[in-house]
Amino acid sequence: MKYPIELACIIDDDDMYISLITKVIDLRKLSKNLLIFRNGKEALSYFVRAFKRLDRRDIPEVILLDLNMPVMDGWQFLNELGKYDFPDLSDTTIYIVSSSINPADLERSKAISLVKDFLVKPIKPSELAEVFLTKKVS
Repeated sequence: MKYPIELACIIDDDDMYISLITKVIDLRKLSKNLLIFRNGKEALSYFVRAFKRLDRRDIPEVILLDLNMPVMDGWQFLNELGKYDFPDLSDTTIYIVSSSINPADLERSKAISLVKDFLVKPIKPSELAEVFLTKKVS
């Protein structure tokens, strides 16, 4: 079976959301492998190690990033990740997936070059599939 994405990543602290999104990804066979981090700090530590190893198999093609998390939120994660000059990051597409409907959050996300789009929770399975299938053709 050929998956559209080899490795994807969810950075979110909501267990129910993670469970639902994981199930959709599995059922629709959208990603062969999936990384899950409960906060931005865990994710940032992983990415810094992966980029330093230069092992492309460890770098996700798609990241679904929540904004409101403990320890390090999504904004802090993006700020810290942006401080590193990792060429392989250009092959990674980051989507903010948040329950926030604050227009300021949407505008702020548009100003961050690492962010492809802002998706509002709950995300529909068809929207999720489009994220993964669009990445394959881009």
